[in-house]
Amino acid sequence: MANKNIDLIKHRKKYFGLSIIIVLIGAILLSTVGLNLGIDFESGTRVDVASSETLTEEEVADHFIQAGGYEPDDITLAGDNNEQASARFIGAMPQEDVTTIQSYFIDEFGEEPSVSTVSPQIGRELAQNAIIATLIAAFGIVIYVAFRFEFLYGVAAVVALLYDAFFVLTMFSIFQLEVNIPFIAAILTVVGYSINDTIVTFDRIRENMKKQDEIKGFDHLAKVVNDSLLQTLTRSINTVLTVLFAAVAIWLLGSSAIMSFAFAIVIGLIAGTYSSLFLAAQLWLVMKHRSLERQKNKPVEAEEY
Repeated sequence: MANKNIDLIKHRKKYFGLSIIIVLIGAILLSTVGLNLGIDFESGTRVDVASSETLTEEEVADHFIQAGGYEPDDITLAGDNNEQASARFIGAMPQEDVTTIQSYFIDEFGEEPSVSTVSPQIGRELAQNAIIATLIAAFGIVIYVAFRFEFLYGVAAVVALLYDAFFVLTMFSIFQLEVNIPFIAAILTVVGYSINDTIVTFDRIRENMKKQDEIKGFDHLAKVVNDSLLQTLTRSINTVLTVLFAAVAIWLLGSSAIMSFAFAIVIGLIAGTYSSLFLAAQLWLVMKHRSLERQKNKPVEAEEY
């Protein structure tokens, strides 16, 4: 049973301040350090090698050097026993170099490696499409929440979602983890989880608002929101812990190929829980109170007789 003495609304200004600081830090990092874009979004060549034996990054790098002095910019291992490797080269590799590498690995491993090259134009298009997909998802969420609840709920939900996505981007900028197509999938997964958690909270707020004959002031409205958060707190914690345990297990025990995906999920879940409990509901509270005040102070037109 929720502890009624817990006040999640009292320190809302601190939550807003912390969120703004994180956004500012993220904006500085993204504009200076930037993101470590994979070849999905940047010009480059990726060579996927498969072996019957366990591989190490050093062995794979040595093979590329022996093939013709090629030095991969990044090597990722995959498979149950790390028998698969992906080598990334910044910049599109000439076809003659691709042929040389394929011939070498056919002789060494008996299997032709898969080679994929992304041109600068295609990389830009993929990046633009990823941004457009995220914006469309956010716009769709606003429409759904506004239709299902009210417009202010939609605004608060989207601000929280954008914060979650921005927080994950900031962490990837700090640790310079590769941003690729699986990363976009992780972002959309985080967005889906976060909006689900936020809607559960908003639904409880709406139910409790219906029980009120009249909102008598900010403190009254704040109590309704706080009670709603406390009523859904246990559910939110249990849900995030269940998903978090699975995501952490994938992050720690999975192969390096999905490590960045799992890390994005873990960071996104933490950010999503924070935004649902300490950002979205409090933001709606502030906007709703201002809306009620405007309606209360709106002059009543005199009736004509």
